[in-house]
Amino acid sequence: MTSFIDQKYGLLQKSGFKINECDKYVYVKDTSAGYVILCLYVDDMLIVGSNDKIIRSTKDMLKSKFNMKDMGLADVILGIKIIRTQNGLVLSQAHYVDKILNTHNAGDSGQARTPIDTSMHLSKNRGLGVAQLEYSRIIGMLMYLMTGTRPDLAYAVSRLSRYTSNPSYAHWKAITRVLHYLRYSRDYGLHYDRHPAVIEGYSDANWISDIKDSRSTSGYVFTLGGAAISWKSSKQTVIAKSTMESEFIALDKCGEEAEWLRQFVEDIPRWPKPVTAISIHCDSKSAMGRAKSTMYNGKSRHIRRRHNSIRQLLSTGVISIDYVASKDNIADPFTKGLSRELVSKSSKGMGLKPLKE
Repeated sequence: MTSFIDQKYGLLQKSGFKINECDKYVYVKDTSAGYVILCLYVDDMLIVGSNDKIIRSTKDMLKSKFNMKDMGLADVILGIKIIRTQNGLVLSQAHYVDKILNTHNAGDSGQARTPIDTSMHLSKNRGLGVAQLEYSRIIGMLMYLMTGTRPDLAYAVSRLSRYTSNPSYAHWKAITRVLHYLRYSRDYGLHYDRHPAVIEGYSDANWISDIKDSRSTSGYVFTLGGAAISWKSSKQTVIAKSTMESEFIALDKCGEEAEWLRQFVEDIPRWPKPVTAISIHCDSKSAMGRAKSTMYNGKSRHIRRRHNSIRQLLSTGVISIDYVASKDNIADPFTKGLSRELVSKSSKGMGLKPLKE
């Protein structure tokens, strides 16, 4: 049986739409009269176009074939509110923050200025678990919030999600800290302005952040229009033997995402062509030196493979690598807990600010 999405895909192809090779649920049509971009997610759809006429014709074409409801100008998509301002757009999930707090923290009025207590050291629970199902539910809700509009939660969610199978009281204390931070930062949203269409990336690593398993943490964030569009915090899968190696592994992950983003925008109509190299900012001069070296003389096979990958991206003009001071590296909060001042500074650098600011 042909699925609903397959039917849409066939109709869109016949109507002159082309699929974005990097995201199979993004369709593009570019004509002399204008362009239209159609994004599908199950039974939700977002239509973006260069003028009202081409948007209306696309809606009429879809309505003629499918039972669809036109919700008008988009103000909510996948639970994310779209707020229009004089300077651009703001994406917010303040209403979802309320849902999390009302569901799991209704009787608590505490607030915190940072999502992670830098003095707290977490490890696996060897004893009996504490409310494991409830802990998993909160992690799931926090993950949805973080993925949508809250990159400042990435490290906390990545770290705390490692203990969902058997949480302890210490893990519950850490997750309560995150909820207190959410109450403090409820009105935060991603503010996109009318900056030129330039994508920039930031890469960072924290060497052996967890002494017990000797694994470092990688983090990256990409910005466009003054705010974050892609981010990730994750524990590295291999053991880095030095700070340079951990930074190099993080740089390789960042390069992979930069390659995907560049290929994605190549299929976006009217995006400046040819697409320029995406600049990745790194605060490790030794990792940058290794990346720009034409030869790798080390013995680590996993570093040699990553060196080849990064060299390929550099030589083909997909990325460039520039130095940024650690204090200005907005990927820093994706690798470890920070002080109040640094959390505030990095959040603003990612375009994450209160709605009324």
